[in-house]
Amino acid sequence: MVMTKDKVMEAGRETPIQTGAEYIESLRGRNLKIYLFGELVDEPVDHPVIRPSINAVAETYDLAARSPELATAVSPFTGERINRFLQIAESPEDLVMQNKMQRRLGQLTGTCFQRCVGMDAFNSLHSVTYEIDEAHGTKYHQRFIDFVTMAQRSGYLIGGAMTDVKGDRSKAPHQQDDPDLFVHVTKRTDEGVYIRGAKAHQTGCINAHWLVVMPTLRLGPDDKEYAIIGALPVDAEGITYIYGRQSCDTRAMEGGDIDIGNAKFAGQEAMVIFDDVFSPWDRIFMDGEYEFAAMLVERFTCYHRRSYVCKSGVGDALIGAAATVADYNGVERASHIRDKLVEMTHLNETIYSTGIASSYQASKMKSGVFMNDDMIANVCKHHVTKMPYELGRLAQDLAGGLMTTAPSEKELNHPDIGDIVKKYLKGRKEIPTEDRLRILRLIENMTMGRNAVGYLTESMHGAGSPQAQRIQIGRQMQLEFKKQLAKNLAGIAPESAEEISDELAGYMEKVFASVGPSSDD
Repeated sequence: MVMTKDKVMEAGRETPIQTGAEYIESLRGRNLKIYLFGELVDEPVDHPVIRPSINAVAETYDLAARSPELATAVSPFTGERINRFLQIAESPEDLVMQNKMQRRLGQLTGTCFQRCVGMDAFNSLHSVTYEIDEAHGTKYHQRFIDFVTMAQRSGYLIGGAMTDVKGDRSKAPHQQDDPDLFVHVTKRTDEGVYIRGAKAHQTGCINAHWLVVMPTLRLGPDDKEYAIIGALPVDAEGITYIYGRQSCDTRAMEGGDIDIGNAKFAGQEAMVIFDDVFSPWDRIFMDGEYEFAAMLVERFTCYHRRSYVCKSGVGDALIGAAATVADYNGVERASHIRDKLVEMTHLNETIYSTGIASSYQASKMKSGVFMNDDMIANVCKHHVTKMPYELGRLAQDLAGGLMTTAPSEKELNHPDIGDIVKKYLKGRKEIPTEDRLRILRLIENMTMGRNAVGYLTESMHGAGSPQAQRIQIGRQMQLEFKKQLAKNLAGIAPESAEEISDELAGYMEKVFASVGPSSDD
């Protein structure tokens, strides 16, 4: 029997996807229903707007092939080396290496490489399914492990689908006038579950092989039908993708590559519509256990907020672009130029340091997976809501106005006026005008154009808004403990050091915990 593409995905591949070229080939012929600019896309792999986002994902495979120590790990389920994006973290070191890989990929692509959501979903679901089983006697955890094992053996890309469209945000899911504004179960059979609804802002969803659909917020007893987690192949019957617009996206369809800024790599966001989409029971990891939805969201966001160290890699590329344009303009030795580059580096390393600190300060969950520190993860993400904007402002300052007023590539190469453009837009005599325009367009791309979607706006709202991080930070700041420290030093109701130490709990307990293997090991 000849297997169709979706049947192959359900069964897994005979050999894992290991290179970017193999990954790109695996995306062909899936017959996805994708709308872009009001038209159905025939083959997304060959579409000029979509292909750069596919190239960015392909780099995650090629990096693993080039640098296995950085971007692969040994699976406890298969005993084989796997892409680190498919890894279940077995130690703080595993989490740290995920961060290092993310920074490197940000450097290499200058954009969103679209695999962090799936990685963070895997790690959060490992502990959540275990604890649902513990409470309810269900079999979700083993189902999940079986799915992870299949994905690892196949080298599949797993996308996460969490953000519902939400409708009236003052109302719970079951209170909405339209029940489809949150993904929910419409029917159950002996074979499995049918779901309906939509997920918005889904990073890289079209470029994935599987989507893991998850609740987006805390649920109550009346929201049981919305408490559903399941894995779906991206080409499952009943799924429609509506591609999201990005600033300057049609430049990819104009021909040439200068005006695009970053012609090879880009991110991807789309809305996913589920119209009674079926998932068999062995791909369902929650069904009605509403009280665990909040646990899932909190653990997922904990992992995902420290994953924003990827922005430090993109920041490295932006700092490099800003320094290059200063060179091309002949002002690289000016003290104020140097100072701005130092400030950009300070901001960028602050992002990285908080993310990686969160990973180092990890703790072991009941299931055996390690989870990074929640407080510092929220601090990392809160930095990301602000610092890339300042990095972008400084880069634009160093670039100057020509970044946004330069003529197009067609004028540069025009037989009548091309030489005029090259003459009057030249900087240092040894630097070709084209090179100067290329680096200016890259800064435009990263701070205003297509890749600003991921570097700026997504930095603001991805993994929760700035207020969401402030709420989590506020919950863990332990003011009473800190007030006691101050009162003790000031001689107000003094206590012994031992008594104060007895109050160490929550975040502070993690701060002063021993460094090294878990006591359970």
